Amino acid sequence: MTTSARQLVLNLFIHPTGHHEASWRHPSSAPDRIHSARYYQDLGRRAEAAKFDAVFFADVPHLGPNVEHGAAGWLEPITTLASIAAATERIGLIATASTTFYEPYNLARLFASLDHLSGGRAGWNIVTTASAGAAGNFGLTQFPEVEERYARATEFVETVTRLWDSWEDDAILLDVESGRYADPAKIHAADFAGEHVRVAGALNAPRSPQGYPVLVQAGASNEGRAFAARWSEAIFTAHQRLQDAQAFAADIRRQAVTFGRDPQGIKILPGISPFLGSTEAEARALETEFNELTVPAYGLRQLSVLTGVELGEDLLDKPVPPELFAAAGDVTDNNRSRLQVVAGIVEREQPTVRGLLHRLAGARGHRVVAGTPEQVADTITEWFTQGAADGFNVMPPALPTGIEVFADHVVPILQARGLFRTEYTGTTLRDHLGLPRPVNRYAAERAGADAASTPASGSADTPAATPVDALVRA
Repeated sequence: MTTSARQLVLNLFIHPTGHHEASWRHPSSAPDRIHSARYYQDLGRRAEAAKFDAVFFADVPHLGPNVEHGAAGWLEPITTLASIAAATERIGLIATASTTFYEPYNLARLFASLDHLSGGRAGWNIVTTASAGAAGNFGLTQFPEVEERYARATEFVETVTRLWDSWEDDAILLDVESGRYADPAKIHAADFAGEHVRVAGALNAPRSPQGYPVLVQAGASNEGRAFAARWSEAIFTAHQRLQDAQAFAADIRRQAVTFGRDPQGIKILPGISPFLGSTEAEARALETEFNELTVPAYGLRQLSVLTGVELGEDLLDKPVPPELFAAAGDVTDNNRSRLQVVAGIVEREQPTVRGLLHRLAGARGHRVVAGTPEQVADTITEWFTQGAADGFNVMPPALPTGIEVFADHVVPILQARGLFRTEYTGTTLRDHLGLPRPVNRYAAERAGADAASTPASGSADTPAATPVDALVRA
């Protein structure tokens, strides 16, 4: 596929005050507004004016240990996106929701409702939640191991897609004269009983505008990659180097082929956190300004969560202890992917502990770029044209100013290069991403049965659509 035929994907990854851990202390942020619907609506409108594909919210369903030094009290993502939907018309709306802590039926209803109410703009970032701190909030006495979480996730997504397919597209009749609202023969029970989840009935809402909300995933472990290759239509990832991102993309696409999927039908979207200045020196000075606002105790706590090792402030100006990343393992194992990203930074740059904390303060292991708009656009262009990315989750160090500067100064460069749209050409998130609307499995089965009874059709051996077929067929 040529560069002229491809278009960058750009999402605004909304972290309440911005992605730098000290953003709430910087005058370019608005920590007093982060619990206001108007604030998120303003961000959504600004991203939409720049023709972004979507806004995206992450979520961890528990109160973290660093509330003393970090802006906390996150709002629930799906509800927040519903408020943005009311204030926008085209921009996609992607929310994180956990297969470990939700039940399939209520999650399917939530996303179907968001897709209906937004006119087809919903996306689900599927996570299993790696944070053990959330387990007790949902009545779990023991946090499931990674293999069990992904086994549940597989059953969960299978069940949710069945629920979204409950109603065939033409199930609603609206026959006022006969008094028939819907055709019961075209409404189907999920009827799923697995080891981890069970759902009996049909969804109590018709099929939504996109068929399914766009399926997104963010895991980079071995289990996460296999899961993404089977289900995901877009993948959020974190990489520091071009070659690592290229290898990740190639691995995902190779695995996708084994599931019978079009490998080019999956969007690979790393995170990028840009510090922008009129000169590179000005941009680096801005990054330093943010780093000087960090509280070491906050960063050390975050590092201990990542590594399992607690360091004291007396080590801040000493080299990072090699044993800190002994658990990262061989990078080819991919079992502790974020830890391996940070271990790579330490190996290449050999920073002090304070230096490492500053590197992680910007975007928690995602790529931080400090430079002019042209330099940031060059980085995006290189990764896009060299097979490392189909686009990026833009992670401004501070909000709302970060999205304003990026939209005003970087987006026009990408548009001038022919890499990014100047106008929306569709109305749904699937339209923006160039993704097909999934075929309803029951309609496909009906069509297959009809074809089988008509020998002249030449389709008697066509199998019924599977859930994976439904994701990749036009």
